[in-house]
Amino acid sequence: MQSLTPILIVDAIEPCLDFWKRIGFTVTVEVPDGDALGFVILNNGPVEVMYQTRASVAKDVPSMADFPSSSILYIHVTNIDEIIAAVSGAPVLVPKRTTFYGATEYSVREPGGNAVSFSEVSSHAS
Repeated sequence: MQSLTPILIVDAIEPCLDFWKRIGFTVTVEVPDGDALGFVILNNGPVEVMYQTRASVAKDVPSMADFPSSSILYIHVTNIDEIIAAVSGAPVLVPKRTTFYGATEYSVREPGGNAVSFSEVSSHAS
């Protein structure tokens, strides 16, 4: 295996873009679908996220258009306080906490409705 990239299926992509840009992601690919975006790829270093609209999926792979799914993106970061500041205003799902295994975590819902958890592990955690 070489990599794993989530594709998040949403009603509209445009409302989601600012959330990712605020934490350092850039749009590397945009595919229009009529007057709106149908697909995008966002990248920040080795981390990549894709979005596709339900309408675009219905045209591309109809069998997956109404595919029920729920997921949580779990992103390792080097400075969780910077991330918390950058995503302020996003609905908080899990306030900043320290886990039993030493990670500091914080989770929000991004504008597309998906859960995104951020995790910072100190050098002392095992």
